[in-house]
Amino acid sequence: MVGIVEWFRPGQYQEVKEAIKDFGKLGIKHLRTGISWAEWHVEGNEEWYDWLFPELAKHVNVLPCFLYTPPSLGISPKVSSPPKNPKDFADFVDVIITRYGDYFDWVELWNEPNNRVEYDFTMDYSWNRFSEMIGMAAYWAKHKGKKTLLGGMSPIDPNWLQMMAEKGTLQYIDAIGIHGFPGVFDQQWTNWQENISAVRQVLEDNSLEKELWITEAGFSTWQDDEVKQWEEFKNAVTTDADRVYWYGLKDLNPVYPTVGGFHLDDREYFFGMKKYDGTEKLLYKLLSKNGMENISNHTYIRKQYAFNEGEKYVLITGGAGFVGTNLAKRLLSTGKRVMIYDNISRDGVENNLKWLQEKYGDRLLVQIADVKEKRILEECVKNAEQVFHFSAQVAVTSSLTNPEHDFEVNIKGTFNLLEAIRKSAHKPPLVFTSTNKVYGDLTDLGLITDETRYYPENNEICNNGVDESRPLDFHSPYGCSKGSADQYVLDYSRSYGLKTAVFRMSCIYGPHQFGNEDQGWVAHFLISALQDKPIVIYGNGKQVRDILFVEDLVDAFLLAQQNMDKISGNAFNIGGGLQNTVSLMEILEIIRQKTGKAIDISYETWRTGDQQYYVSNTSKFKTATGWSPKFSVSQGVDELLLWLCKSRNISLKQDKVSSKAIAV
Repeated sequence: MVGIVEWFRPGQYQEVKEAIKDFGKLGIKHLRTGISWAEWHVEGNEEWYDWLFPELAKHVNVLPCFLYTPPSLGISPKVSSPPKNPKDFADFVDVIITRYGDYFDWVELWNEPNNRVEYDFTMDYSWNRFSEMIGMAAYWAKHKGKKTLLGGMSPIDPNWLQMMAEKGTLQYIDAIGIHGFPGVFDQQWTNWQENISAVRQVLEDNSLEKELWITEAGFSTWQDDEVKQWEEFKNAVTTDADRVYWYGLKDLNPVYPTVGGFHLDDREYFFGMKKYDGTEKLLYKLLSKNGMENISNHTYIRKQYAFNEGEKYVLITGGAGFVGTNLAKRLLSTGKRVMIYDNISRDGVENNLKWLQEKYGDRLLVQIADVKEKRILEECVKNAEQVFHFSAQVAVTSSLTNPEHDFEVNIKGTFNLLEAIRKSAHKPPLVFTSTNKVYGDLTDLGLITDETRYYPENNEICNNGVDESRPLDFHSPYGCSKGSADQYVLDYSRSYGLKTAVFRMSCIYGPHQFGNEDQGWVAHFLISALQDKPIVIYGNGKQVRDILFVEDLVDAFLLAQQNMDKISGNAFNIGGGLQNTVSLMEILEIIRQKTGKAIDISYETWRTGDQQYYVSNTSKFKTATGWSPKFSVSQGVDELLLWLCKSRNISLKQDKVSSKAIAV
């Protein structure tokens, strides 16, 4: 049986409701939650518990953990103090069982009693007061018909448990709790089974038949290692403990102190399966999508912490995404070894990774990691022959709601990679994908319009597109972060002699794209049409982009690396160019004709930083490398449509799209 640990503060009604929704998504039926003796005495909190117990019990089996001494009743005025009168704790447990006992079957008595932060044993070195307190509480709980659990040891200490047995504390206890936090707090950790065996040996030596529960196991992602959290979860839930409770659902609110103090130990704040802002971590995604029964079956997730010397490969950060998958496919098909470095945070990219693994086997190396994990990144760079940097927060809207995350990924992540390359012995060449958003909203172009699209009044731009001489002008946190990273990449070429090139990209589309409104809108429009879903247009639909089919972009990447000595230190505008421009209204009409679908379109107001017109002038890159796009808009949409239909088992009339086959 696997449950979850989540503590709630009095008055957090909405937080409880949101947690219940998450429990449903995760298939969680058992909850361990704290019931604070100290907070019970605060005015108004009885009404909170009157609501909390019945609300939780509708959805999960509740394990209440009774803890924290009211300061006025403690030997010292703090919640970790032993109570002056040990019987007071038993009286509190009695009150709660009498009032709410219909909502639970077990009670847990205290939390981490051998952890001084939770129970200050320096005021009770003999543990006599603690033993008396727990013994009386357990007796009354049993008298009330409840089973009893001794609060989990942290650290796991068989000697402490032996002392409890000798004092007779365990007489009315039905289960023993243990806590473990491998790689976070338990630095001398061996494994779960060794710790469980040691505890069971104490019980056997004292002829005590008790269940053994892991009442709290967890891993903090304070260093952004979400794969390790998943691995430790697997380790805990596959033990032979009678129950396991995982800590926890959501990271702690950073505005609150922990019991130990305000941010005295930041590890405390990152144990959740979701970040505090609601962002799902890897473990949450795996459980919500595939269930507990499949938690060990995700073979596409791999992570190395040590590397073999001489194992050469092309490194692609963000390589499980749409662009990275297409580049990896091309490289792998020529016999190259490729390392995909990706935190698989975007929905659907795990499907790309699985497909690459199935198709190319051992030539593909996988490193599921974040670009904020500096040491891992440095190790991966050491053996890289070339580097393509695609890892990014890619949406303007997301950058507006969470600019800190946007900064951490786009600026700091790029900086980490540049430093890893600079510190490496061979300094592999880097191609970085920036964005046309670095040029701002381009409102100075003086646009005119017809029935379906905008045109710039500026003849130079109308006839050639926007070139690299255009001043940078950031109009959103996303544009600012990508533009800053763009400049770092160029400066590391000038300041440190690294071989780098920047692609300021327009709109890219093609197979393996899981489009949405914020990024990959051509695929989003096609998918919506195929699924008969409505489409929202922000603005009037006349905004124009030059769209580039992904195979043409891959050609440009390879040419950039081949010509790196000549192009290093330069930025290039990369897109479909003048011959591949469409407005949103025009591409929707193309999609309607090719799919035969009626499309339900609605319109919303313009969004911050939206450009009404952007077309790339690609002549600088063409002059340097001879590159030019091969796919027209019609051909590219055909290819994407064929891939979407094949990957989703959708049939269209044969005359709607070209019969050209596409590999998937």
